[in-house]
Amino acid sequence: MPLHIAPFLRLVNASFVLAREGVFGLAVLPDLPPSARFAISAARLVERRGVKRTDAAARLTQALNRLGPSYVKLGQFLATRADVVGADAARELAKLQDEVPPISDETARKAVAEGLGRPVEDAFVEFGPAVAAASIAQVHQATVRDADGGLRQVAVKVLRPGVAGRFARDLESFYLAARLVERFAPQARRLRPLAVVDTLARSVHLEMDLRLEAAALSEMAENCAEDPGFRVPAVDWQRTSKSILSMEWIDGIKLSKADLLREAGLDLEQLAETVLQSFLRHAVRDGFFHADMHPGNLFVEPDGTLVAVDFGITGRLNEKERSFLARILFGFIRRDYKMVAEVHFEAGYVPADQDPDVFAQALRAIGEPIRDQTAQDISMARLLTQLFEVTELFAMTTQPRLIMLQKTMVVVEGVARSLDPRLDIWHVAEPVMRGWMEEHVGPAHFFHEAGEGLTAIARFMSEFPDYVEKMSRTSNGLTGMAETGLVLAAETVDAIAEAEARRSRSRQAALWVGALSLAAIAFSVVFG
Repeated sequence: MPLHIAPFLRLVNASFVLAREGVFGLAVLPDLPPSARFAISAARLVERRGVKRTDAAARLTQALNRLGPSYVKLGQFLATRADVVGADAARELAKLQDEVPPISDETARKAVAEGLGRPVEDAFVEFGPAVAAASIAQVHQATVRDADGGLRQVAVKVLRPGVAGRFARDLESFYLAARLVERFAPQARRLRPLAVVDTLARSVHLEMDLRLEAAALSEMAENCAEDPGFRVPAVDWQRTSKSILSMEWIDGIKLSKADLLREAGLDLEQLAETVLQSFLRHAVRDGFFHADMHPGNLFVEPDGTLVAVDFGITGRLNEKERSFLARILFGFIRRDYKMVAEVHFEAGYVPADQDPDVFAQALRAIGEPIRDQTAQDISMARLLTQLFEVTELFAMTTQPRLIMLQKTMVVVEGVARSLDPRLDIWHVAEPVMRGWMEEHVGPAHFFHEAGEGLTAIARFMSEFPDYVEKMSRTSNGLTGMAETGLVLAAETVDAIAEAEARRSRSRQAALWVGALSLAAIAFSVVFG
């Protein structure tokens, strides 16, 4: 394995910061091999004073904040991978605020002018200071004038200058760390650390092109146009580029401010249902969902409409994955653990050499304790721990896209629970899942499939005479060629003879290749 010195040195520096902040104290030493226990014990010798008084999981977020924006983004991403870092660390990483000092107004205005290819004054009537800043971009409030002369407010997301290069350098170190883990920690290969970094890299690259976020907003707007109580901001495409995203300004209350929501007279129980059901519609119905639905990215308008922002991280499921997801969730809702197990095997999530009945038994051990309980009574940490133990017990390979989905489901449930502690997630989810099952598995789906089949048969029958005529011409042509051989057109023969006389022997082979090509084309035209 080649070792590049610069990424290695950056990795050494990061390891030192992690050690100083006491992050290695998170490891459970009895569960590690002797060599790893020795290395961690040595690393803990450089812990700074007083670090032991800090909550163990909080040490990780402090260290990542010290290491800078790339590591903050890594921490946020690892919050989606509780199977890698553990449930406690994942919960702590989810608290990373990703709040960094904004770039100056002058730098931001210069970046906007360069990104849009025109002065800021030409694009906006007013352009205010940053209202929020993160590791990759920051947001400004601005005013634009429409063609009819009216004024409206927009939110302008500005990519930080130089951020792409910084992330590219740090990703090299992340890849090096993943390769080292895969090489020297065989027991961790099941977690696919390289695939984890691959997924992070794709996510970051997508976030570096704000046109793709604008496209995600546009796609989601089309998908949820008829959804009750949910929408996304409209994109201002005329003021959007690779490094600039302009969109509708949302006047609403952040979902995290429950007290303000109550003061505004909003129905928190209804909002909880909207959050959960909207996510399920997007994931199962559309196969495209907002993968960062924390309360800071959700606003509530005065009429109670939920508005989601920041589509830098999204998830996708193909049709088969959506079908598997729907059937798994519906199976849990119906307590049909055998069906849930069969879907896991059908999808290839569980190796074929495992016992389906034993796997169904393990699923029952997970599902039954949470039946008929409210969200307030369900320990998501314990549930996740059980799920991860089951994946290891049955040699299941990590599915990164499903882990992203699972993480988002946990976050969404947490948001809903904060609004309505008595929420029964199974009761709220059932109408969405039942509707999907009826449409895609029940009689309606059968008649839809039958209708498509009849349409295809009718189309074939209408074109059948053409097929018969073409087959007849092809058969006659092949019969004639068998009797008389391949006959070239007179013009082709003359051209070959003339060329033979004019060119040297060294060019004859090329001419015959050309002649045979013409013959092939003629055959295709006549008999194709």
